[in-house]
Amino acid sequence: MSAADLDRFVDLPAGPRLCFRVDGADDAVPLLLIAGLGIDLTSWPQRMVDGFTARGFRVVRFDNRDIGRSSRVDAPPPGRLRQLLARPRPGAYDLGDMAADTHGLLDHLGIDRVHLVGMSMGGMIAQTLAARHPDRVASLTSIFSTTGDRRVGQPARSTLLRLAKAPARTVEESVERHVGLLRHIGSPEFAPDDDLERAWALGLWERGGGARARAGVPRQISAIQASGDRTAECGRITAPTLVVHGSADRMVHPTGGRATAAAIPGSRHVEITGMGHHLAPGVVDRLVDLTTGLAQGTGLAPGRTGAPR
Repeated sequence: MSAADLDRFVDLPAGPRLCFRVDGADDAVPLLLIAGLGIDLTSWPQRMVDGFTARGFRVVRFDNRDIGRSSRVDAPPPGRLRQLLARPRPGAYDLGDMAADTHGLLDHLGIDRVHLVGMSMGGMIAQTLAARHPDRVASLTSIFSTTGDRRVGQPARSTLLRLAKAPARTVEESVERHVGLLRHIGSPEFAPDDDLERAWALGLWERGGGARARAGVPRQISAIQASGDRTAECGRITAPTLVVHGSADRMVHPTGGRATAAAIPGSRHVEITGMGHHLAPGVVDRLVDLTTGLAQGTGLAPGRTGAPR
């Protein structure tokens, strides 16, 4: 069976078509992974997925709207100037719409309560879902994310300029851009596996339809910008929360993680020295352990009651 054969689809009643995958036993405790800006469900390292399933979780991951094999939004993307000035087009979708997509996927799968794990933009989506639907969230792990407050968590200007480039036109350009960006936002302390990253970038190109694979990235950037400062909304999160950030993050400055932890009542903040904006092999096992530890303190955990319907 090829990897593409694992992909499943759902047409949401009031939204896009989402592509998703499920790993682990059907009766295991559900854990939902939400990917970040411009990356698809395959961006979660297989070692991480396997780590969660080995600990008794049923792992669900999906392509956000405008990426991977999920549907593209029929709206013009914001231009480079709008992105740099953080001025989304009128009527642009926002993180609330993306959280509604996620909620719709949970409904489709019949999951009443879930452990949420989101990275970067996925962390923002997870925060929004946890704030708006507290009854559906058993725990929240927010990885190198932020609150939307423009005084914190801002990318380095050099990073922003890279993100504002027009989409790559060839697979070779796309792969080299990914490797170059990773060198920029990663860290030498937790080095990437270059062969693995090149293979992933090639797969992203193929799964996303070639030159259109990352065409939705400007609209996803716009969704973040359109959502504004979510600090007050984060204050309404009641689920047990873990906030993880790297001290060497150039994509989302570490102040974003600190602000997120400060905004969410009772949250735990872990800042990993030397970690950049990447799920490098050297941090994956620790992230699995941290998230599993958080889940164990709730009523919905492997080996405990409260399994999904």
